Amino acid sequence: MIHVPSPWEWRDNYLRTVEFREPEWVIGKIYISMDAWHKYREEMEEVVLRHRLVFSFYRRGMVDFDDFGLRRRGNAFIDPWGCKWMFLQNGLQGQVVEHPLENWAAWRSYSLPDPDEGIPQEGAPTVSWEAVEEAVERAREAGGLVEVGMGHGFFFQRLYYLRGFRNLMRDFILKPPEIYELVEALTRFYEELARRVARLKPDIVVFGDDLGMQDRMPISPRTFREFIYPAYRRVFGLLRSRGIHVYLHTDGHVVEVLDQLVETGVSVLNVQDRVNGVNNLRRLLKGRVCIDLDVDRQRLLPRGSPREIREYIRRVILELGSRRGGLMFTAGIYSDTPPENVDALASALEDYARLHRELD
Repeated sequence: MIHVPSPWEWRDNYLRTVEFREPEWVIGKIYISMDAWHKYREEMEEVVLRHRLVFSFYRRGMVDFDDFGLRRRGNAFIDPWGCKWMFLQNGLQGQVVEHPLENWAAWRSYSLPDPDEGIPQEGAPTVSWEAVEEAVERAREAGGLVEVGMGHGFFFQRLYYLRGFRNLMRDFILKPPEIYELVEALTRFYEELARRVARLKPDIVVFGDDLGMQDRMPISPRTFREFIYPAYRRVFGLLRSRGIHVYLHTDGHVVEVLDQLVETGVSVLNVQDRVNGVNNLRRLLKGRVCIDLDVDRQRLLPRGSPREIREYIRRVILELGSRRGGLMFTAGIYSDTPPENVDALASALEDYARLHRELD
């Protein structure tokens, strides 16, 4: 029988994984999107309820299969930065269709969000400081991991949400003074948020910023070093100097800047396997930073067989795992992934959870 960890046990194992202190099991996290819940409904819920190690938090009826919230097709939303979002598919993130700084003439009268209001989110309302503090207190009282999310798309993506992608690419080449001013203002904004978060003394702060495309990056490592790296280093360094771990999610091919990402001070890197290559991740990251491997959602999960999924999880633990720790799994489930593959994934994460203890 699978032991269902208490919040304290889960927190302890998570921190031991991040800090290379010989965790008891390899953590596997599966996130199911609302479009998948809506499509598979009770069939997906039965799978979730069978796997208590992976879905220890879930209780029957927790998800309303028809509640898309803001992410309903046809909805529009203007975020705290002045970016207009359109949602094109139920249950999935939208895209920015109007950029407040599309013309640099708007920069002189532009104001960033007020840090007193809370933590801005991607394509969603700001989370107030009161709500952040309440969530921290609940987690601490329960004995669980105390985690604060800084939102997805917090820096590189925020720059092109504000400017528009093509404009930003031109800025990186032409280097008008305004791009340096914007980068500095955005960095100071996140430093201020980080200072406020640090006062709450969480275990870890989570950032998300998709830097890559399918087989390359849209910018060079040199451009990353000039415009993005210093901001990451300052914001992450502020938290790390206070003993707080930093988790960075980044989708896409980022092989060329993995060394730079480690140098920023991150504790955990959530990167995709298929577009970066497990061999590259082993060569460049293993033992240097905790890898939270993002399981292939392009082919393996939606179209692979249950056997392929099981074999994949076992092979990756043998290649990237260690008795010391430093490996976790994350999987995003969307409507193209059938429940039987979610079942196979969760079973593999449970069955091989202690395989790393057989390694050196």
